[in-house]
Amino acid sequence: MPRDESRGHRPRGGGPGGDDGAAAVEFLALTLVLLLPILYLVVAMTRVQAGAYAAEGAAYAAARAAVVTGLDALDAGLEPAAATQAARESAALAAEVVAGDFGIGAARVELDCDAQCLSAGSTVRARVEIDVALPGVPAFVSAVIPARVTLDATAASPVDGYVP
Repeated sequence: MPRDESRGHRPRGGGPGGDDGAAAVEFLALTLVLLLPILYLVVAMTRVQAGAYAAEGAAYAAARAAVVTGLDALDAGLEPAAATQAARESAALAAEVVAGDFGIGAARVELDCDAQCLSAGSTVRARVEIDVALPGVPAFVSAVIPARVTLDATAASPVDGYVP
């Protein structure tokens, strides 16, 4: 006796109207469409957050290194202009070391002083900019579309009441 398909019975197998295995295919397709972009977003945001920490740490290290190196140079008898130049070089080096610790490339450092640089009671401010490349972007795409985020941070370090 043939089955009555009008009562909810479907033929078995791969015949017309069969959907064996469709759930697995739909699950796989949805996983690829939804999970991979979310995973990329998490990885990209982690990289940007590491860049933000690197910029903050590099700014602090640059400001403090500039003050310490500048005061040491003044104490060694260098002219204020030469001591300021030594402070700038030390600040750039300190920022590079901190950025390298975070796996970030180059860091650009700008130093600014209020009043006379390295005078007692003044403040040295360091502004650091870091470019963070987004992960997984091919070189030919990043050559056309800038696939990076520029982060900056500012830190200040007071010049102690130091008398050489």
